[in-house]
Amino acid sequence: MSFEPSSRTKNNFARTQLVVFFVILLLAVDSINPVKIFMHVFPQFKPWQIAITCLALMIYVFISEMKQMLYFSVKIFFHSILSIFFREVSIIGKQNIPNYGPVLFCGNHANQFIDSVVMLSTCKRTVSYLIAEKSYNRPIVGDIAWAMGAVPVKRAQDSAKRGTGEIMKMVDVDGEGNENNFKLIGKGTKFTKECEVKDKIRVPGSSIGLKIVAIESDSEIIVESSDPKNDIASEPLSFDILKRVDQKVVYEKVLSKLASGGTIGIFPEGGSHDRTDLLPLKAGVAIIAYSALEQEGLSVPIVPVGLNYFRGHRFRGRVTVEFGKPIYVDPKRLKDYMTGGEERRSACNEVLGRITDSMRSVIVSAPDYQTLKVIHTARRLYRSKYMSSWEKQDLSRRFAEGYKKLLTMTGGSPPKEWLELQKRIKDYQKELDDLGIRDYQVPLLLEETNETIGDIALSGMRLLFKIAEIILLIGVSAIPALFLNLPVGLIARLWALRRREKALAASKVKIKGMDVMLSEKVVLCIVLVPSLWVFYGILIYFITDWDLPTIWFVFSSFPLFSYMGIITAEAGMIDLKDLRPIIIRLFPSTRKRISVLPSQRRKLQNDLRQFVKDIGPSLGKLYTEKELNWADFQMTSRKLQELESDHEKES
Repeated sequence: MSFEPSSRTKNNFARTQLVVFFVILLLAVDSINPVKIFMHVFPQFKPWQIAITCLALMIYVFISEMKQMLYFSVKIFFHSILSIFFREVSIIGKQNIPNYGPVLFCGNHANQFIDSVVMLSTCKRTVSYLIAEKSYNRPIVGDIAWAMGAVPVKRAQDSAKRGTGEIMKMVDVDGEGNENNFKLIGKGTKFTKECEVKDKIRVPGSSIGLKIVAIESDSEIIVESSDPKNDIASEPLSFDILKRVDQKVVYEKVLSKLASGGTIGIFPEGGSHDRTDLLPLKAGVAIIAYSALEQEGLSVPIVPVGLNYFRGHRFRGRVTVEFGKPIYVDPKRLKDYMTGGEERRSACNEVLGRITDSMRSVIVSAPDYQTLKVIHTARRLYRSKYMSSWEKQDLSRRFAEGYKKLLTMTGGSPPKEWLELQKRIKDYQKELDDLGIRDYQVPLLLEETNETIGDIALSGMRLLFKIAEIILLIGVSAIPALFLNLPVGLIARLWALRRREKALAASKVKIKGMDVMLSEKVVLCIVLVPSLWVFYGILIYFITDWDLPTIWFVFSSFPLFSYMGIITAEAGMIDLKDLRPIIIRLFPSTRKRISVLPSQRRKLQNDLRQFVKDIGPSLGKLYTEKELNWADFQMTSRKLQELESDHEKES
């Protein structure tokens, strides 16, 4: 896994190494050992007296600096966890993080608890997170959140209750100033008994609740909705009631933290999901930013954090963390915020729009997963040479935004050339998936027409070498992997699948529930792995005649052997993947399919590049500018969409 430490971090680590080695040197040589020199000069002191004094001082320092030490310990622990569960962690834009003063970090919520762990391990500032009270009350998760200084937040959706009866229809409310107000008419409902003003009504298929403005009777209520067409269908619907939650105490804690120069991490989508774009942001982040400006006079920088996972629900996946340029609330809009009512809502929506733009500037968003998969395949085909993490992100975003702009330009009906190209890209990727090989392996394959006897012999030698290497790696990793990793891995996988099904059933926004799987695996492994080590330690104590130092040495080696098993097993899997193209060439059924892939890839690559060259100028800055201000680009795109939407409503 590749973390990218800053020069300051490297210097601190170098100093720590020097101090540790110097202390070891002092302890190893009696003539310069400070404890022995002290006891030689003052023989009346005993070793246990010095030990007790040092222990008391250590306890005092730990208690006085407990929060900082706990946070530092948790950060080291999760840095190790990421090294185990992720093959690569890339960091982009660390220079955009302010070195001091209050900061609001806003991240997309794509991997449940892992999101905060990744942000914690890659951010140079000490971050306190807002966490759902439901998660804060969970064993292990809540304990870790407390050690990190997290602030629990009670969410309305966590205590949602099914309402009595059904909602039959939604009708307009007559009168000036009621453009966003609509009347819900129910059948068999008990609105006066079950609901209160400012509660919310949520219908199936919607993640956003409709705020109750007035309750007229048991069967009629007035709600507020900005887009009623997407909220209520024509047929009768069941509904949930989300009770209003007073977050005054939470805001006070957050503002106190910011006023003292601290930082807050928040996931403004409100909940984890596995969609390929952002959910509508909650107003809390805007309220925090305006409240800090109003009450404390602080213009808090809001730093967007993009958490981009690749196979993020699987073991040894990859993640790219991108910190964007900070944005600020407009001081001129503070008066509107303080006025309240529609002016306050407008001020909050304005800053929420800019936060959404900045968050989209650090992720790669797409209409759906299949489109996102096509985008990543197209990026690999377009530029085959090595690219840095930033270049990959930038090019993937250009393809994603170019695709959206192409749809907009053509009224949702892209040109025939693109549809054919898109189908070929999908077919190519499907063929790779069926054969079990990766795109980077295709250029290395030999075409059948160019194959010679020497090529066949060379392939055979490579096959034998790879097999020998795999046998060696499996031999090295088999024992630690079998006894230390395999039991935990199997149990964690089954547990994660079970939790995924439960989370999917309880969610209104998840597609497959993949966002919870890795988090559940990590939480379970935190408990199971040490428990398994302790079990083996006790077993060794009772079934062997080893002395305690030997048993302790073996027990303390378990983490090393476990990690070694993971690394060697991964190396073996990589070799197996490299070996697969050679093996499947031995079978007539797949030999012809794999032999045409190199030419198919070249043709597809040339056609893609030509299509981009032809259509590129019409995409404007996406094609012409080498470096884009993605936040400004997203804001411009959003405003154009809003203008088009307003025009459609007027027409």
